[in-house]
Amino acid sequence: MKSDIRVCSAWRERHDRPRYSLSATCPDCGADTENSAPAPFDPEDPYGEYRRALKRRHRC
Repeated sequence: MKSDIRVCSAWRERHDRPRYSLSATCPDCGADTENSAPAPFDPEDPYGEYRRALKRRHRC
């Protein structure tokens, strides 16, 4: 499921903070917006096992 909230793709260059919108373009500068949600979990991730093991090691 994708998020409906989008962020201005050029916010680092044109704004002092992220500009969020529900439309395909930024209401302030007119730049395209992109999905603000992180990538979804992929059960077929070939490196997921190593990433989770590293995370467990750093928790202790």
